[in-house]
Amino acid sequence: MADVVEAPEPAARAPRLRGLARARGLLGTVPFFAYVAIFLVVPTLVVVIGAFAGDGGFTMANVTALGDQYILAAFGRSILLSAVTAAIGAVLGALLAYALVTARPGGLLRRVVTAASGVLAQFGGVTLAFAFLATIGLSGFVTVFLRDHLSIDIYSGGVWLFELPGLALVYTYFQIPLMVIVFLPALDGIRPQWREATESLGGTTWQYWTRVAGPLLAPAFLGSTLLLFANSFSAYATAAALVSQGNPIIPLQIRTALTSEVVLGQQNLGKAMALGMVVVVAVVMSLYALLQRRTARWLG
Repeated sequence: MADVVEAPEPAARAPRLRGLARARGLLGTVPFFAYVAIFLVVPTLVVVIGAFAGDGGFTMANVTALGDQYILAAFGRSILLSAVTAAIGAVLGALLAYALVTARPGGLLRRVVTAASGVLAQFGGVTLAFAFLATIGLSGFVTVFLRDHLSIDIYSGGVWLFELPGLALVYTYFQIPLMVIVFLPALDGIRPQWREATESLGGTTWQYWTRVAGPLLAPAFLGSTLLLFANSFSAYATAAALVSQGNPIIPLQIRTALTSEVVLGQQNLGKAMALGMVVVVAVVMSLYALLQRRTARWLG
């Protein structure tokens, strides 16, 4: 009579099944890590290594050159532009997001606005610059209408659209919908019962917002503002298409350093400026991650 082979116990099969599930899970992350390595890790390493590379090998000349007045001025204008557009976009976007929260959940208004915000937040580059030029440019239809029919010249004080004020206006266009997208989940996390509890205890609307909802939403609001700052600080295509002369912000300064004639011994100055941008964005995003972690404690 042949021996009967007993099936392995479920307890013995469990570790093997968990190992297979873990292996399949790791295999599924391969495309993600490959994408991160190719488009984030490798370019960052190229920038970091190039910032300290010279004709004779390692050098600090490129990093030291970041102290030049014109580079510091470009960084200052970029930080100012990013801070202003982040603040304006955060306030207006938060108000719009709050209006959506007060609307009927799942209603047509909310679906349309959130869908439009998702599209407009990614609307930039040459397309966005052309849209503003066709609208409020020197020969834009709004400019021509105001000048011919209302005798209003929006450029009486200068061609501001191609300078920092114009960049601020254009950047705010995509900062507001981005704020709606990133801040809306935090507003959705506010429980109606918290307001009812405040009112039942005799609290006013001002006390509810300053002592309950405000402190809870503050980390999410500040974190979203930092995200808007990083988004504006790293934007390039829109400014490159809109500003044809001069380098008012650091991304355009890097473009000039990489595409035009350079000073002998400063061939990698553009990479050093890019390293400065990486440091600024890394600091901002680290603060954003800390604030998001605090927000997740009550949002979840």
